[in-house]
Order: sequence, then C-alpha cells, then structure tokens
Amino acid sequence: MTKLPIIAIPCHYGRSSNYIKAPINGQYNTYIDAVVAAGGTPFLIPLQVDDTQLRALYDLADGLLLTGGGDIDPATYHEIPDDTVSNVQPDRDRVEITLTRWAIAEKKPVLGICRGFQVMTVAAGGSLHQNIATQVPQANRHDYLPVKGDWPRNYRAHQVSLNPDSQLAKITGKNACVVNSLHHQGLKTINNRFQIVGYAEDGLPEAIELPENPFCIGVQWHPEELVTDDPARRLFAAFVDACRHNGDHERGK
Repeated sequence: MTKLPIIAIPCHYGRSSNYIKAPINGQYNTYIDAVVAAGGTPFLIPLQVDDTQLRALYDLADGLLLTGGGDIDPATYHEIPDDTVSNVQPDRDRVEITLTRWAIAEKKPVLGICRGFQVMTVAAGGSLHQNIATQVPQANRHDYLPVKGDWPRNYRAHQVSLNPDSQLAKITGKNACVVNSLHHQGLKTINNRFQIVGYAEDGLPEAIELPENPFCIGVQWHPEELVTDDPARRLFAAFVDACRHNGDHERGK
C-alpha cells in the first residue's frame, strides 16, 4: 500500500480567542485544506522544540510547506529593523530557516508562500526589502491586507509574468496569472543558485525556483486562497505529488 505523503507545516504563535487569550501554536485552515484537497496529509510543527526534536519531526515529513505570516527578523539577513517591521517571532524564524536549509540540502520538496517565499530567500543567504513602500518607491502597492481595507484575501491585485521555461509555468499551464497580494516586504537579493521566474508588473520578484532540486518553489502570493482556480490547484497537486515521489524514494520504492 502506498504511504500517504506527509507534509510538514510549521506553526506560528497566536492567542486563543476562547480561553482567556492563552498562547497557542496554530496555522490557518486554508493551507491545511489545500494540502488535504491535493491528497497530502499535513501535520503541524510547534515552535518550542529544540533542533534535535525538530530533526525528528522533519524526518517524518516527505515535504515542507512554508506559510505566510509576520515579518522575519532583519537580523537574520544582517540588517537593523526599521519601524515598519512587526510581528517578529524568533522561534518561528529559527524553526523555518533550519527546516528550509535541511530541505534544500537534502532535496526534500519545499513550497514557500508569501512569508515562506521570503524564508527561502533568507535561508539561502538572500535579503529582503523591509518595507516596499518606502524602500522601493517606484513599486506599485502590494499590501492589500484585510486589516488595511475591505479587500478579501482572494482579491486579485496584480499580474505576475512567469518565465515560460520555468517549472512553475509548466505546472500551472500559464505564462502569466493575476494574483492576490498580502505583503509589505519583498525580495532584495537572492542566492544565485536560485532563479527568479516570476515578476510583478513593477518588476518586483514574485516567484523563485531552485533548479537543482526536484521541487523547490516559492511564490510571493497566496495560492491557498485561490484554489477555486486551476493554476493554484495544480500547484498544490504538483507539490503533493513531488512529496509522494520523495517519500517513495526514501522508503526504497
């Protein structure tokens, strides 16, 4: 019997709305739903574990999904934070950067979404624009966040052009797609092992791939909110399929 592909999803810290705001590890259901719909079996990784415990959890997984969320500490890419940086969680940075470096080195499938796209960048030695609006003044707006207006999370904010030879274009069947946009930070520099394969209309990078790995893709938008459309569904299906093949390979099939 073929083993179901196991997808590791690191948590973020939050507060319970029901139990006197008790601290919790959690994750948005949209990521979990997208993985389940694609045939994957997700499990959540808490943030309080040390590296030995983290490695034990990582070894259970056939692939790694890095999700959206708060800002990465600029200290991880050797910068001093400006006053726009918010919701930094050092435990989350440590867990996600460590997992990403392991997965890249061992060619375990990785899908990075929004913050996850940025984690992949930083884990490989790249850096970020801490705030697009002030550091890239020629850029269009990218922070179509529900807390800043009436935009739903699936609001299509701008187009992304994809390299037609990229894995992402082949997976989605598109050379361009109109995406949602819920970020105020963006890619500034990237390790040259990676390829930038997608750009917004203002020239900001929106998709990256690591060609030497079977599946290592980061997107700056939120496809988990767009799975009613074929391109987003195909992306999750391809990711879960890559995790399945990785699991079969590691088990000697």
